[in-house]
Amino acid sequence: MNEIVFIESNKLNWERLTKVNEGVLRLPVAETVELYSMTADDLSYARTHYPDSKVVLYLNGIVLNAHRLIYKNKFGNFDAIKNYWTTDIPLAIYRSRGEIMTAFIIFFVAIAIGWFSSAVDQTFPRLILGDSYVNMTLDNIEKGDPMAVYGEMQQSNMFFAIGVNNVRVAFLAFVLGILTSIATSLIILINGIMVGAFFHFFYSKGIAALAWSTIMIHGTLELSAIAIAGGAGIVLGNALLYPGTYSRMQSLVKGAGDGVKIMVALIPVFITAAMLESYMTREYLNMGMAARLMIIGLSLAFLIWYFIIYTNKVYERVTASGAQEGQGIRGINF
Repeated sequence: MNEIVFIESNKLNWERLTKVNEGVLRLPVAETVELYSMTADDLSYARTHYPDSKVVLYLNGIVLNAHRLIYKNKFGNFDAIKNYWTTDIPLAIYRSRGEIMTAFIIFFVAIAIGWFSSAVDQTFPRLILGDSYVNMTLDNIEKGDPMAVYGEMQQSNMFFAIGVNNVRVAFLAFVLGILTSIATSLIILINGIMVGAFFHFFYSKGIAALAWSTIMIHGTLELSAIAIAGGAGIVLGNALLYPGTYSRMQSLVKGAGDGVKIMVALIPVFITAAMLESYMTREYLNMGMAARLMIIGLSLAFLIWYFIIYTNKVYERVTASGAQEGQGIRGINF
């Protein structure tokens, strides 16, 4: 990239961070950290491509001052924690919206594959889910309690076991991104095929509505979180495959940063899903269809609000703030 183009493309962020350093501009901690991170990346890029330019000295000064400002107040600062959740994480989700959407598409396609494979070959669910699980479920259906598996373990033990398993699957989907996004996509594909086969099995037994409304009490959050974790893995993999103007290591660090923030956002989602599965799903026969649908609807509403609506609003607020603060800036003289 030409040095002049590099400066013109990034100078607004540099000037905003300079104003923050000087106390002229006050931003939420998360936005300040975001500016600091981007400027530090720009400094690394400038050192590599324009080592003798004055822009390196200029950026080095900004980054050092910002580092002192951030880390002087970072620890023990409640505002920093609040802004991390309300601004920093939503911005990472917004930047990764394409990868998250890709993960959901792969997941839905995989569910369709599992469903139609089961429709064509009745032995497919046994191949995917295992003979022991299928036989156990058939026995439960005959007893009139098809979802009895959710009541076989004591609640607290079930909560811990489910939580650990969900985090394991999500973490695997994320970290495999380091082997390129293809590996993460395979994890999403495998899990989606299992879900498709699982639902078709109950459909073939004539209890699709009961099974769906019961499983999705916890599955709305659980399955969505696994797909979103897959999106974080694709972010990591794409950062390695497509570094753009950054070095491969710089791009990987940026991708890992956004991926980790997305995974942090999923922690309360997994905890809630495990609680629902341990304490609510087992009561499906006593709850009734209306209660089950209400829980599913509330879970879906939360996911849409936080991961789509709220992240868009945060991005619009930050963008509007940057544009307003940048008005009248005439440029940087080097």
